Amino acid sequence: MKFNLEEVNQLMQRRRSIFPADYTGEEVPDQAIKKMIENATYAPTHKLTEPWRFVVFKNKGLAKLAAFQSECYRQVTTQDGSFREERYKGLQTKPMQSGCIIAIGMKRDEKEGVPEVEEIGAVFCAVENMYLTAAAYGLGCYFSTGGVTYFDEAKAFFGLGPTDRLLGFLHIGIPKSWPPQKARRPIEKVSLWVTE
Repeated sequence: MKFNLEEVNQLMQRRRSIFPADYTGEEVPDQAIKKMIENATYAPTHKLTEPWRFVVFKNKGLAKLAAFQSECYRQVTTQDGSFREERYKGLQTKPMQSGCIIAIGMKRDEKEGVPEVEEIGAVFCAVENMYLTAAAYGLGCYFSTGGVTYFDEAKAFFGLGPTDRLLGFLHIGIPKSWPPQKARRPIEKVSLWVTE
């Protein structure tokens, strides 16, 4: 099996996080979202546990997500004294900037036959597959771990149980423009080769 390596390299190197404020507001095609999720399921997964779970919010679903996360945030942070009004308002309005938001969850293997970190790693590999698929479609993505991501109180809304994890939200939209390629450290700075 062979692929055009130059195109594969360009896809990986040109992938960018593009923030919702930089989306046009146009609708994201369902077919692209379905392909993103399908390609996510081909990420590596130890013992084929396939721990990834996805909840797609589009159209009126974005308002439902906004209402839930802002109220969940208010309830949790009012109790612990960390409530911030501007954060609350942002959780009410920012989802509406995206054409689609996919909540990313990790469903823990019931047998716990795989260390949790490997399950989390598999889900993040799945997210990268989604990013690359989105870039191939010309869609912008931004993966956020803010808001209610680490609130246990939020899990049930996304169909997750007590041992599962909500890992973040993938915001998707049509970008107004594509950001330029940014330089990365040379491989000599981030790798050590042991050859003898």
